[in-house]
Amino acid sequence: MLDPQAKALIDLIAEKGIPPTHTLSPKDARDFYVQRRFFSQPDAPEVAESKDLQIPGPGGDIPLRCYRPAGSKTSDVLPALVYYHGGGHVIGDLDTHDTLCRTLANLAGCAVFAVHYRLAPEHIFPAASDDCVAATKWVHDNAAALKIDPKRIAIGGDSAGGHLAAVVSLTLKQDKSFKPVLQLLIYPVANAAEVSASMISNAQGYLLTRDSMDYFYGHYMPETWMREDWRGSPMLATDHTDLPAALVITAGYDPLRDEGRAYADKLSASGVPTQYICFERQIHGFVPMGRILREANTAVKLCAEVLRDAF
Repeated sequence: MLDPQAKALIDLIAEKGIPPTHTLSPKDARDFYVQRRFFSQPDAPEVAESKDLQIPGPGGDIPLRCYRPAGSKTSDVLPALVYYHGGGHVIGDLDTHDTLCRTLANLAGCAVFAVHYRLAPEHIFPAASDDCVAATKWVHDNAAALKIDPKRIAIGGDSAGGHLAAVVSLTLKQDKSFKPVLQLLIYPVANAAEVSASMISNAQGYLLTRDSMDYFYGHYMPETWMREDWRGSPMLATDHTDLPAALVITAGYDPLRDEGRAYADKLSASGVPTQYICFERQIHGFVPMGRILREANTAVKLCAEVLRDAF
């Protein structure tokens, strides 16, 4: 059964005639996504500090938003989460995930560094993952100045951000840079090269559609080889051993459900300590929507608890 609150949201979107993402230009889709947060997300909680930075990246400066949790002191050396926002590599920004990052900072008692990577179609594959890798290494390399513990850094993201967290984990292992203590993968894109059963069974009617996924893939990974590269499909990496411990969250009425579960199984089979939880009655994108979906708040608290344990 679809969660009644999720069903009410879907019915309201249909009643209001809100256009599907795949029918919009990237600019209009971004504007819709930014505005939607006022309806669906809780009020942003207070934190001890929220500060925007620009750091050097492979394609120009990368915007970061740095949070320190309520009750912390500027002198405290904190664990940290580097977070990559969702939005199909096309939409989303620091504002669309501001409330979620603030909440995770407070509940997990950590600093959070939100990364606004380059978006498609202006910047296609692998621009987003290149930016996320660069930003994550920068946070680690500047730990002393940032007042964080370099041995207690987690990475995470939702949807496209979950995909990017998986790619960053694989890249850091290959580079022998450092090993995060956790990869938080919230309904991630894991295999863009193959159509799963849930991509068919949940293709229409549950907010994220197959048409929208084709739209996102078409903008960020327009060529087939990109989707067959492990940076486009982390499931296709040749070696998943010795990766950071993982929490993988999926939603039952999500086209991406099966590839998220398959990636969790791949990690477990490779010896990576992995927890997998499917919110069976939920839809893609539910985690930030705590104003209208009660289970969203449960999921955020779960993420924070697992982060605390990892730290």
